[in-house]
Amino acid sequence: MENIPYGVLAAVIGLLGGIVLGLAARLGDFCTLGALESATYGKDQKRLRLWGVVLGVSILAVQLGALAGVVDLSASFYHEIQWNPLASIIGGLVFGYGMAMAGNCGFGALVRFGGGDLRSLVVVVVMGIFGFVALSGPLGPLRTVLFPQPDATGPQGIVHDVNALTGLPAIVIILVLAFSALAWGLSYAPLRKRADMIGWGIAAGLAVGWCFVGTTWLADNTFGAVPVEGPSFTAPVGRTLIFLMTSTAGGITFSVGSVAGVMIGALIGSIWRGLFRWEACEDPRELGRQVGGAVLMGVGGVVAMGCSVGQGITAFATLAWSGPVTLVAMGLGAVIGLQQLLGWYQPD
Repeated sequence: MENIPYGVLAAVIGLLGGIVLGLAARLGDFCTLGALESATYGKDQKRLRLWGVVLGVSILAVQLGALAGVVDLSASFYHEIQWNPLASIIGGLVFGYGMAMAGNCGFGALVRFGGGDLRSLVVVVVMGIFGFVALSGPLGPLRTVLFPQPDATGPQGIVHDVNALTGLPAIVIILVLAFSALAWGLSYAPLRKRADMIGWGIAAGLAVGWCFVGTTWLADNTFGAVPVEGPSFTAPVGRTLIFLMTSTAGGITFSVGSVAGVMIGALIGSIWRGLFRWEACEDPRELGRQVGGAVLMGVGGVVAMGCSVGQGITAFATLAWSGPVTLVAMGLGAVIGLQQLLGWYQPD
């Protein structure tokens, strides 16, 4: 193992975590926009409440790993960079609205592409490109001015701030938050009848913990050459596109592995359920809406420093303030977009 490049090891960690997430999406119906659509249009909260299971398990996995010393939260950018509430809210709203217009978030688009949906390939590529336009391309300087990201000057996050305010021990805060999320999810009787969804929700939460444990181990053994990170699918999609174009120059990372893993897991799950089929867009107006939504997701996701998975689950699991705030903003933006779409396509 000593002869294996650390970038390859990081990619393997991301690949395994991504495969589990892709399987959870296809076999457990875990999807951000799908959950909101089911709750908004179909009045069915099973997929929405599944988020409580995923969040509760991921919080336990990551935070207990931190207490055990196998996860270095202080080395993750969610805690290294000073939280900018304005970036979380504006970026989250833009991303959420774009998610509704595109018909999926970045993670969901990867999953659907893994199931044969060529429309999602367009969403993935456009989102990845415009993510880098906002990250380090022409919009990068403007983003830096409007939404600066200074280094954190000390410990921050929900656990630290609640402890300072109330004096409650960290373990108590962690358990209250994690079990509150689990209780919210499992209090919905229709979800409790779906053991398969619950099982895959648990697997998705553990996959987030696995990624943090694995990258922490690599960071320790490479003196920080590998960053501590978890799944996210905005800028990492752009990094994967760059790797595919310039792989002979190196550049394989955790991001590349996690993006590939989601598509592989989704492919396996789609074939397993008999859902794999090639699909393409037949309506130019629909394609235009999806491309526009992908542009908004790319820019909004970079401003918010993560997508619905990167902030809504991964950052939430680290108990950074950006996680819940961005998740709420994305949910609100998506609901606004879904209501607008409902008005557009509702017969007169």
